[in-house]
Amino acid sequence: MAQINPVVGDIAGNAEKILDYAGRAADMDATIVVFPELALTGYPPEDLLLKPAFIDENMRVIRELSQEIKKITAVVGFVDRKKDIYNAAAIIHNGAIADVYHKMFLPNYGVFDEERYFQSGTTPLNIKIDDVTIGIGICEDIWYPEGPARLQSLAGAEVIMNINASPFHMGKALIREELLATRAIDNEVIVAYCNISGGQDELVFDGHSMVINEKGVIESRAGSFGEELIVTDLNLEGPLRLRRHDPRRRKDSLQADTGNVREIKLYTRMVPVKKRPLEKRLAEPIEPLEEIYRALVTGTRDYIRKNGFKHVVVALSGGIDSAIVLTIAKEALGADFVTAVYMPSGYSSIESRTDAEQLARNLGMELHNISIETLFEDYKKILSPLFAGRGEDATEENLQARIRGNLIMALSNKFGWLVLTTGNKSEMSVGYATLYGDMAGGFAIIKDVPKMLVYELCRHVNKRAEEPLIPNRIITKAPTAELRPNQKDADTLPPYEVLDPILKAYVEEDRGVDEISEMGFDLELVKRIVTMVDLSEYKRRQAPPGIKITERAFGKDRRMPITNGYHHKN
Repeated sequence: MAQINPVVGDIAGNAEKILDYAGRAADMDATIVVFPELALTGYPPEDLLLKPAFIDENMRVIRELSQEIKKITAVVGFVDRKKDIYNAAAIIHNGAIADVYHKMFLPNYGVFDEERYFQSGTTPLNIKIDDVTIGIGICEDIWYPEGPARLQSLAGAEVIMNINASPFHMGKALIREELLATRAIDNEVIVAYCNISGGQDELVFDGHSMVINEKGVIESRAGSFGEELIVTDLNLEGPLRLRRHDPRRRKDSLQADTGNVREIKLYTRMVPVKKRPLEKRLAEPIEPLEEIYRALVTGTRDYIRKNGFKHVVVALSGGIDSAIVLTIAKEALGADFVTAVYMPSGYSSIESRTDAEQLARNLGMELHNISIETLFEDYKKILSPLFAGRGEDATEENLQARIRGNLIMALSNKFGWLVLTTGNKSEMSVGYATLYGDMAGGFAIIKDVPKMLVYELCRHVNKRAEEPLIPNRIITKAPTAELRPNQKDADTLPPYEVLDPILKAYVEEDRGVDEISEMGFDLELVKRIVTMVDLSEYKRRQAPPGIKITERAFGKDRRMPITNGYHHKN
């Protein structure tokens, strides 16, 4: 299994990587190598699929690849074109495309839009290599109990090879393992699951490719968030032994429409030799906070590098959100490629400056100090004739954020640095952010990270570093935007311990106001929070993309109309 990190649209680069991994697998005497879903085009290619030239190039390159892959059978994800286009797997054997499988179940929920682009396949495919029968499937195909894997196994497949582009969210790795184990047990087959790794815009793919035997036991597992070639011996006697003692299966085989399963026969032309057993690769699962942290690091690194940036800049406030963003950026790129800027106003505390300076020292990077106080006074002076007779309010607070946004975007323009914004999911949910101010930037690392999880991640960073890399006061002090005297987040919002569960219930679970109140929250508070979420949709539409880590993120996952007459209803 080649757990690779393709780049969407880089067909030539992806093909080069596929050829390299196929050669490495052949050098290890593997019989077959499988690549992830749409490995040739990258996943998801989105509206590139509407460009005929893109499909043409993909078709040309898969033909060229088939002639170059030698001494091994390969299963490669690509886009096939007949009367329509298909999410497909090419079976490459002896210098040619022996057959093509079309994905039968197309996901069209959450971040997936496959019915927008692809036609569904209708025919399961088994390939027989010498005397071993292998069912080919693509991602969603294996999520259905009565999907193609059922017919393929009843038609004789001992192995189901399922190629995937399955994005990460918290807890998904365990869900996948349980599902694949269930399919393996129910169908008495070995399941080989090959997934993409790496980041693509808002999505992160965690890899976790694995082989699960017919008893639901994981025989091999790749690591997470990295490229890897997993070469595994399959014990084909296991499924056969189980089936000989299962009379139910014989009855199912008679009743099932196994004649709908297409089968092709391939021959290796090799004299069978007894190969030395391979040492098993069984990467240990990582604990949840480390998994989230690695997802954020991977998503950041790949977004920056795949888009041609080399350097990023972060506005460091001395608060917890910018602290975790700076720490992740340093982990992703290295201190030499991250610049921190502290932009105090007259409301900025000595503690914030001290904490920002200490964090920058701990991370081994220079901190630039640019005061906005003079600019802020100039703005107020220029606007004073128009603002005459009106007291200061949120307008002046937002002016400070927008001055900072202007300055950091100027640094971006001058030096070609990508600006990383620092807003978290809790703030983005209720609109506690300034449009064209602290929301200005190119990538929002923690856009899908609730505030309480930000605290947990900061503590985790210090635990893994075995020192207070992030100064303890940043973690323990009350959060504040410092845009007016003695300001605290709690002046505007309920405590985050209360806010985050309400937001999860409303944003991620679609619970109504009354239902959330019945969970133990004050009804008027719930109504106020829900109204803030609804009225902030226009802000979120203008926010930079960010990394999805929850089951339902803003953007592709949750698509709400800005003009919306359904506010405040249950």
